[in-house]
Amino acid sequence: MFILIEAHQYARYENLMNQAFRLRKRVFHDQLGWAVKITDDSEKDEYDALRPAYLMWCNDRCDRLYGAVRLMPTTGPTLLYDVFRDTFPDASLAAPGIYEGTRMCIDEANLAVDFPDLDSSKAFCMLLLALCECGLAHGIKALVSNYEPHLARIYRRAGLRVHEVGRAEGYGRSPVCCGIFEVSEPVRVRMQHSLGIKSPLFTGYRARGLAAGQEPARVSA
Repeated sequence: MFILIEAHQYARYENLMNQAFRLRKRVFHDQLGWAVKITDDSEKDEYDALRPAYLMWCNDRCDRLYGAVRLMPTTGPTLLYDVFRDTFPDASLAAPGIYEGTRMCIDEANLAVDFPDLDSSKAFCMLLLALCECGLAHGIKALVSNYEPHLARIYRRAGLRVHEVGRAEGYGRSPVCCGIFEVSEPVRVRMQHSLGIKSPLFTGYRARGLAAGQEPARVSA
């Protein structure tokens, strides 16, 4: 299932949070070679100390993590403006309805165990769809993020039209792009159609997005 963990819920989901920080270390430090701060076996930065929200993909018991992304309003301090500003030199991306989604990653090992027929590209696309649904459920109008160029192919597979506003070198082994995408009901429907997913994924989307009697999709072990 896909859930949103807010600051007042950190203690309740401490196990998932710790799994997410360890996953970030493996993905961004070990695999991508980004210059991120490592403490023991985890990756955290000063923005985690600002008590952001985290979209988590986990099993029904909330003790096994499949994916995560951090959400922060662009009206406050953000990783994009403070660290990756060079990636969008000519754009202004701070507004109440715009959020940044960063440190987006999936745990391929856990997914392979519990969803052996699900390829990693489709899994990433599903996390993107849940992110769109989460944004809709919380009044977000657009999401902006940094990503490596090869992920543009995955965004297209998800039916997501990401507008690249800039890119820069010097953050890892590959250039880092900055892109923004609209969060709207037509976008969500297009993504569902592209991925062949009939029901919403994000548990918090029920109030806005489900017809009477319809249940969120069960995508957990």
